[in-house]
Amino acid sequence: MTDLNGPSEPVQPPTAPPAAYSAPAAPPPTGYTAPGAPASVPGRTLGIVAVVVAIFFNIIGVILGIIALVQSRRAGVKNRPAVAAIIVGAVLFVLGIILTIVLVAAGVSAVNSICSGQPSGVYQLQSGGTITCP
Repeated sequence: MTDLNGPSEPVQPPTAPPAAYSAPAAPPPTGYTAPGAPASVPGRTLGIVAVVVAIFFNIIGVILGIIALVQSRRAGVKNRPAVAAIIVGAVLFVLGIILTIVLVAAGVSAVNSICSGQPSGVYQLQSGGTITCP
């Protein structure tokens, strides 16, 4: 037969841990970053800024791109925005120089065509400006 009054041996209530008990120490950091937190890459933000600046102010963008690339290389990481800034800035700078040469040549050609067959002197244009023919 079973005893309906409970177990025959007395049950001990749970005891609190001794006063000298301390929580286990946290494990040392492993260098792993959480998937939601991107790792900080030196020069990445400057590289992105350099791309934007390179579109409007070519030489400044190239200089910022070089600085960002140097920072990233020292850290041992790649920085594609910095490389893009250098390329975009250099290409747009060269295109700007070519466009300036073409526009100056077109202006000289226009002045020469206006002055062709005219004696030397200063002439009043219909648009209100003046032109000096050599």
